[in-house]
Amino acid sequence: MNFSPETPLSKLTFTVLDFETTGSVKGFDCLPWQLGAVTASKAGILLEQSRFDTLLRVPESHRFSGRAPGQHALLRAEIAAAPEPMSLWHELHAALSRTIPVAHNAATERNVLARLAPMTHYPYWLDTLRLVRKVYPSLPSYALDEVIPILGLTPELHRLVPGREAHDAYYDAVACALLLVHLLSLPGWADLTLAEAVAL
Repeated sequence: MNFSPETPLSKLTFTVLDFETTGSVKGFDCLPWQLGAVTASKAGILLEQSRFDTLLRVPESHRFSGRAPGQHALLRAEIAAAPEPMSLWHELHAALSRTIPVAHNAATERNVLARLAPMTHYPYWLDTLRLVRKVYPSLPSYALDEVIPILGLTPELHRLVPGREAHDAYYDAVACALLLVHLLSLPGWADLTLAEAVAL
């Protein structure tokens, strides 16, 4: 996909992603243990295009922070046998290279990608946390799992990911994508250029 800083958001395609990680534990690296990602545009979530819904290998000896959210404690055997993150890198990089990466509090996802592939750089990111703060400056919380019900997006989220819940990477990626599509539906937002949106 060809795009420039002046391309309107309405003309762009996005890869919305979420990693769940082991968290911060002294003496251990913070590793991703789950990846969720979907393709989205102003028209909606494009589930038929590039998507990821996978556990990622973390050795059984590797410690998880007691504060790390998600169901990792119930999935340790599956996580230990899951694909290595780099085995998915070619496909994930291809998706991110031809679209605009998006995440909620994008620093987390950017940091994970920087550790996986330090020489790879994606020049433009959208952070739905920053965007929703601009649009709704008085919300009681900007946590993704609290913003979604406030904006009335829960029924559609549950339709798309039945049986899943917050802090599941695929659930959170779809939730973030729904939030992005909601923001792009607001008057004037889809007409912003990529550069304008990144600078917000």
